[in-house]
Amino acid sequence: MIMRRSGLLTEDLDYHLVRASMVIMFLFFGYQKWWPYEAERLVPFISNGPLIFWLYPVFGHQGASWFLGVSEWTFGTLLFAGFWDKRLGALGALGSTGTFIATVTIIPFMPEGWDPAAGFPAMTGNVPFLMKDVVLLAVSFYLLRQDVVRVARHEPARRRVKGMEFVHSARE
Repeated sequence: MIMRRSGLLTEDLDYHLVRASMVIMFLFFGYQKWWPYEAERLVPFISNGPLIFWLYPVFGHQGASWFLGVSEWTFGTLLFAGFWDKRLGALGALGSTGTFIATVTIIPFMPEGWDPAAGFPAMTGNVPFLMKDVVLLAVSFYLLRQDVVRVARHEPARRRVKGMEFVHSARE
């Protein structure tokens, strides 16, 4: 009874909290990319990323950081817009999914990522930081699925309403 009154059992609360947390995360992580300290911090990640190594030859160190910052702000903005328009939310979630596929694929290639004495799965260096992206990838898939399902459910209703408007105006 108390849980119901508190609003914690409100429909979609978890979905909205997950979306909000991703928006906040992209806002803060995107902001970091504008500063030289972060551009330098990204070197081992980008250099060892099988899907993002090309950023340095194309944009240079600071440019690669800016590219990632703009991408993160774009995906965060689309996720934020997803509170009102699930199609935009789905685009943001798709970008988010791509982001975390790119970062998770760095894990096996990160030098000194596993403790030499204990071996796998004893993480060292930058690998523990990247492991959070496994969860963020799952969250991105969750939001993508939720938004695509919600868009699919509402599209037939929109078509019916538009069809009815046509029928209604034809009667007049």
